[in-house]
Amino acid sequence: MKIVLAILSGLYAIVVGLRNWLFDKGYLYKWQPPVATICVGNLSVGGTGKTPHTMALVQMLRPDYKVAVLSRGYKRKTRGFHLAGADSTVYDIGDEPMLLHTVFPDIPVAVCEKRVHGVKRLLKMFPDLDVVILDDAYQHRYIEAGYSILLTPYDNLYVHDRYLPLGTLRESKHGSLRANMVIVTKCPDDLRPIDMRVVISTLQLPPYQTLLFSKMRYGELYPLFPDRAEPYTLSELAARETQVCMLAGIALPGYMQRYLEKCFKVVKPLCFPDHHNYHVRDMKRLQQEFDALQTGRRVIITTQKDAARLCAWKQFPEQLKPYIYVLPIDVEIVNGMDEWQKPVLKYMKQKI
Repeated sequence: MKIVLAILSGLYAIVVGLRNWLFDKGYLYKWQPPVATICVGNLSVGGTGKTPHTMALVQMLRPDYKVAVLSRGYKRKTRGFHLAGADSTVYDIGDEPMLLHTVFPDIPVAVCEKRVHGVKRLLKMFPDLDVVILDDAYQHRYIEAGYSILLTPYDNLYVHDRYLPLGTLRESKHGSLRANMVIVTKCPDDLRPIDMRVVISTLQLPPYQTLLFSKMRYGELYPLFPDRAEPYTLSELAARETQVCMLAGIALPGYMQRYLEKCFKVVKPLCFPDHHNYHVRDMKRLQQEFDALQTGRRVIITTQKDAARLCAWKQFPEQLKPYIYVLPIDVEIVNGMDEWQKPVLKYMKQKI
């Protein structure tokens, strides 16, 4: 099996390497939009924290600039360009764009598998746009972003990774050189200066790249169905020795599980693949896991991304609605927010 995986990984590397070489040499056309564009992406497959960092980027820019977000809309049931609106569902635009639209209803959020077409449509619909944030478009090289932010998780830096399917890399480690900023994400809470120096030495970034470190910060719980559940804080539930069933359809649920295990004595994880579309059989499993918890106060805690799918799913069990809560997530830049804002805002001033 390892030999087969190695062969497949080698073939994948050849194809991806040839494609990037054609772009680098100019044989494949790259379109430069007439508006500021910031790409947030990674070299690996999922789990680096793109959505929280995209949300942090929106929060940074929206006070002073007209911002739009363009994503592919992974696992949506539509094709082509779609602009999020009041009637949009996760099936129309995907879970991550739906989350962005819910949190930022005042900015244009669109999906399109062809980013060039997507940006052109956005500019036609909103000619006063200052910047388009390209969510997960690092490998979409037909569009040349003005500023690129590359994310890599602390416990699986891209320099230690391998090509698919042996590892999680979608392209060569040398692809990191296209980035203007590299952010080492999901750093531990006890990250020390010496740990940062080890990463700096390991990555050996060129002088033109900015290196930052970020941590994931979980926010306060809120009910998925507010009209059916009582509002409780995490500390209130922990003080009452609440038992938790964790429901997660994300790439790396271990981070959330470890956080909840610090707060609660009993945490029962029920995990599914990233962007999982829930079915009735999944809810039967959830009901079984929930019922298996000992008597006393019990809750279900899920992610914001899962919440975008579950709240639109008409078959979610009525009997579980009073017990399910959402755990939001945010980003903390270890280097300080100024170090995160300065290079991005410098690019914006040069572009506008």
